[in-house]
Amino acid sequence: MQRIVILGNAGSGKSTLARDLGRRLNLSVVHLDRLFWEPDWVEADNEVFRARVRQAVALDRWVCEGNYARRTFDLRLPRADLIIWLDTPRTTCLRRVLIRSLLDRPRADKPAGCKEKLDREFLNFLSFCWNYDRVSRPGIEAARMNIGPQIPVIHLRNVREVDELLQRADQPCGFTSLY
Repeated sequence: MQRIVILGNAGSGKSTLARDLGRRLNLSVVHLDRLFWEPDWVEADNEVFRARVRQAVALDRWVCEGNYARRTFDLRLPRADLIIWLDTPRTTCLRRVLIRSLLDRPRADKPAGCKEKLDREFLNFLSFCWNYDRVSRPGIEAARMNIGPQIPVIHLRNVREVDELLQRADQPCGFTSLY
């Protein structure tokens, strides 16, 4: 696997898995949130964002985490050779988002100049997380099927399955037997 797209809810573990796969497979790691957000959580201009993504996925080897389906699937999926969907339970996602926001520690995926805030926007974000599978995921999946239906997909539902995938990544035949 040379180019991997990781999809899933906020708090599902996309960034952690991307870093782990990047390290194990010697892939560049692309965190879409870092390309999308300007300081103080200001959205980048769409063309600026797309140019950043285009440049990041022009490399031969990468793992890219983040959804942004309607904005970037046409740039990422034609080059991808694997999609990993993290089907993490929403209670787990919500708990992880709450903890990381309360702690507000530096993270590799956190956009530069952005500080976690517990405000109305954060409450809206928690609602987004809670409703992700019902509201957002169907559109992401439809966009995936429209642009990259031929790309193999692996669904991971829990930490044990993520760990198994990472162990297979270290083996000579990789994790191609999972799909």
